[in-house]
Amino acid sequence: MRLHRLSITAFGPFADTQEVDFDTLCAAGIFLLHGATGAGKTSVLDAVCYALYDAVPGARQLKGGAAKDASLRSDHAPAGTCTEVQLELTLGGRRLEITRRPAQTRPKKRGTGVTTEKAQSLLREYDTPGTGTGNDAANSGWRALSRSHQEIGEEIGQLLGMSREQFCQVVLLPQGDFARFLRADAEARGKLLGRLFDTRRFAAVEDRLAELRRGAEQQVRAGDERLLGVAQRIAQASGAAVEQPLPAQQPGDPGLAPAVLEWAAVARSTAYERGDIADSALAGAESRQAAARRLLESTRELARLQQRFADGQRRAEALEARRPQYEAACARLERARKADRVAPALALREDAERAHRTAAAALGRARAGLPAELTDTGADHLSALERKMIEELGRVDAARGAERRSAEISRERAELDRQARADDELLAESGGWLAGWDATRRSHQERVETAQEAATRAEQLAGQLEPARGQLDAARARDALETRAAASQSLLNSARERANDAKETWLDLRERRLRGIAAELAAGLVPGEPCAVCGSADHPAPARPDAGQVDQAAEDAAFAASRSAEAAVAAAEREHASVREEFAAARSTAGGSTVAELAALTERLGREHTEAHRVAAGTHAAREALARAEREREDRLTAQQSAENRVAARTSRREALDREQTVLESELVRARGDAGSVAAHAGRLAERARLLAEAADAVRDFDTTAQRLKDGDDRLADAAFRAGFDTPREAAAALLSEAEQRGLTHRMDDWQAEAATVADRLAESDARDAAERPPAGLDAALLSCEAAESALRAASSALDEARGRSAQLTELSRRAEEEVRRLGPLRTEYERVARLAALTAGTSTDNDRKMRLESYVLAARLEQVAAAATARLLRMSSGRYTLVHSDARGGGGKRSGLGLHVVDSWTGSARDTATLSGGETFFVSLALALGLADVVTDEAGGARLDTLFIDEGFGSLDDQTLDEVLDVLDSLRERDRSVGIVSHVADLRRRIPTQLEVTKSRRGSTVSLRTGGTDG
Repeated sequence: MRLHRLSITAFGPFADTQEVDFDTLCAAGIFLLHGATGAGKTSVLDAVCYALYDAVPGARQLKGGAAKDASLRSDHAPAGTCTEVQLELTLGGRRLEITRRPAQTRPKKRGTGVTTEKAQSLLREYDTPGTGTGNDAANSGWRALSRSHQEIGEEIGQLLGMSREQFCQVVLLPQGDFARFLRADAEARGKLLGRLFDTRRFAAVEDRLAELRRGAEQQVRAGDERLLGVAQRIAQASGAAVEQPLPAQQPGDPGLAPAVLEWAAVARSTAYERGDIADSALAGAESRQAAARRLLESTRELARLQQRFADGQRRAEALEARRPQYEAACARLERARKADRVAPALALREDAERAHRTAAAALGRARAGLPAELTDTGADHLSALERKMIEELGRVDAARGAERRSAEISRERAELDRQARADDELLAESGGWLAGWDATRRSHQERVETAQEAATRAEQLAGQLEPARGQLDAARARDALETRAAASQSLLNSARERANDAKETWLDLRERRLRGIAAELAAGLVPGEPCAVCGSADHPAPARPDAGQVDQAAEDAAFAASRSAEAAVAAAEREHASVREEFAAARSTAGGSTVAELAALTERLGREHTEAHRVAAGTHAAREALARAEREREDRLTAQQSAENRVAARTSRREALDREQTVLESELVRARGDAGSVAAHAGRLAERARLLAEAADAVRDFDTTAQRLKDGDDRLADAAFRAGFDTPREAAAALLSEAEQRGLTHRMDDWQAEAATVADRLAESDARDAAERPPAGLDAALLSCEAAESALRAASSALDEARGRSAQLTELSRRAEEEVRRLGPLRTEYERVARLAALTAGTSTDNDRKMRLESYVLAARLEQVAAAATARLLRMSSGRYTLVHSDARGGGGKRSGLGLHVVDSWTGSARDTATLSGGETFFVSLALALGLADVVTDEAGGARLDTLFIDEGFGSLDDQTLDEVLDVLDSLRERDRSVGIVSHVADLRRRIPTQLEVTKSRRGSTVSLRTGGTDG
């Protein structure tokens, strides 16, 4: 990887576009990136990392898209300038250009306010001229490859062959991180190396084995739980048959399965023995129950025969008591059968009598409606009068048509009168409405004109209202910002005072520490070991600390407080400048008017606009009302003309009806006679004809029924005499209905059948013999049989229960055996997985060094890193120091594998890297960083890294060591690699001629290139 050009716009502390020419910087082999504290040296490296990975290194990377993108934008940049980073580099022999824009806000192109733009990325590749043919060669240059964040990330990741964390450790060498790495314990070193070498797959193996162990253990415990559950069910099924308690083993105990199987076998055999005992008891109960049932059946038969004979005697006595009733029924049935021969004549006589009574009643009703002179008239005379009435009715019917027409004329004249009244009302109403038409039209026209004028006024007021509201908002913001500006000025002054005090405190502490630095160095002297300053192993008079000696921690704390105070001042300055700009803009927009004046003006314009808009909204309604009034006038004129035409037509029609009515009335007077109408006269004639016809028919029916009644009396007397009755009345009294005769017959048949049955029963020999024996003891036999059956049921239930328990225990024992067979492979698998998991986790007794699998892999990598670092450390330390890897176990039982020791060739002793001094820690960590860069590069696929950056740490070196370190870094040019040193050490600006200087100001930072004393 070789960097060519970096362009930064509105990024970090850089407000404007800054260009960094890495081709010029890298040509010198070593270049210096320096500047004042907070100027933005590290931001240049952040921009390189952001261009490659869409993220900045380490702790500077905020979580959350909006917060992250907001932290990248420069606070000094104008609102319209977009934040952008563009990096041109060579990767894998390809010239690429990466452009990144984070999500950011910008002013809207239309209107006020801001809008948010999405994050953008662009990847382009340069096609070198001459590499193509034809048109391709002519069109060579930059070619777009992708605009997708994901595609660009995958492409750069494949070409670099390392993650962002690896890149930040390998290319942007952070010396503070490696100093902590040297002093860290094995656990912390493992975390860093795990991120760099991606040993997650080995940690995943550990986790997977632990997960498999937990799963296998859970399966074994679940199998033991199921086996114990089956044992509990065996205990429930066996009841009190097994006195031995359940096995005491718990889930997970290997001896649980044999104990459960042995205990189940005992319970099963006990249940079989109890089943045999219950079977023998059932056989004895069955024999006793059979004997008791035979005795009960013989006793029941004797009781039945004795009861049967006693019932026959009781029925014979009851039958003899009913004999008189039987004989009376026989006599009554005989007389009824004789009376049946008189029944037809009796029925005819009754029919004739009923018909005669009906005819007499009808004759009385018919004569009641006749005049007195016709009461005794015969049927022939009444029929003649009826014919005369019918002839007169025919003459009256001819006049009914004239009467109907007269009624129609009367109804038509009434309808003409109603129409005349309606037309008179319509003419009067239309005349009054049309008389006021001119005033109505003027009213509607004035309403339309008023609404149109209000619409024009509303448009004018709307044009004045919006500027007035904007001016009012600006005035309110002006007053609020004036107060904020005063407050921010006060905060700024306070921050400046605190910053000055903090800086003075830091400078004072630093001066005091420098005065006592000899005592601080003397505190690190060890008898027999050389001095870090003079190299002597003798320390005759080491300096002693004075009262109030300042140590490095106090100076660092004061320095951090000073830096924090300076950052607070910068933030306060930005806040104050922003408030002042907003105040000036608001004051320019608001003018010199007060908020109260502008509020009154806005309120007045708003009321007038609302009223004008309300009136203007009625324009359409006013026009519609005028159109409706004009249509109503046309409709009323048309209705008035139609009513006048109808009045003239009705006058001529009424005169014609009057003439026709006069002719019809003279004809009806002759046809009505003394009745009120022709219909009434016709109805009277029809009623008289009907009465005469009914009276004639009634006289004829009365004469006919009287003759039938006389003939019936004669036939009835003759039939009664022949049947043997003295009078017809006596024969009628002896008659019985068919149902009564059937009832008598059934009663006689029942008595005779009962008599035959009783005779047969009393003649049975077995019943008569049983009656002579003593009474049967049925209750005693029944109780004995019930007791035997109860004993049989109890014995059968006991046997069923014993058999069911045996079958259930057999089934449960089989299930227990299945659970044991199923549990065997699970327990074997658990033991195998548990051994592997403990071995990889470093907890097994077979793992002597208690080293985890991931630590074992990382120890091999650390050994490679230590070997690569030693090659450079020997040069930096003039052959004194060597880095070696140690896999010795730590104290307190800690795990081993990631130890680092420094071997001092002067003394031949090895010591932990945590005991190195400040300068030693720097060049050892630098050598470690360079060695780690080589190993990670090889691990990532051997990608060539032509540009490296080293961030800080050179201030802790003396001149000789600094020369040796720079010689080692300069030797990297032998492999065509360049190194950028990020530092503010003044001596480096003299030693390294090629420099990139970052200068800070109130308007943002800028970069400038210096080569051999020449600015660029």
